[in-house]
Amino acid sequence: MNKIVIINGPNLNLLGKRDPIVYGSQSFEDYLATLKKNNPSIKLQFFQSNIEGEIVNKLHQVGFEPCGIILNAGGYTHTSVAIADAVAAISSPVIEVHISNVYSREEFRHHSLMAASCKGVIAGFGLNSYQLAISSFL
Repeated sequence: MNKIVIINGPNLNLLGKRDPIVYGSQSFEDYLATLKKNNPSIKLQFFQSNIEGEIVNKLHQVGFEPCGIILNAGGYTHTSVAIADAVAAISSPVIEVHISNVYSREEFRHHSLMAASCKGVIAGFGLNSYQLAISSFL
């Protein structure tokens, strides 16, 4: 796989500022530079939105290309039928990623609406969850 699209959902634009005990102190932009450096043979694209419909639109846009998709839908993981339906409708493989271990957190975070349509789920390894997802495509 030579192209991977990373799609981040709500509040992930606040990485490095929001609850560093749970999410760490590094911004995603800084981590993305590290991902690109560590994976020079892969074209990494990044998209972030706090808006559910924009995430659906991005999945529709890239979900029929020969690429892998890493999706951290944030809180929408547990609530968005629309994003789950978009993941189910596309042909590109999707890895669901979470920075925190959602299973050690509040009960409502233990259920993902989109996991059944994903190639796999990676949770709890901090930002390294994204590198693990990239490795799963190689």
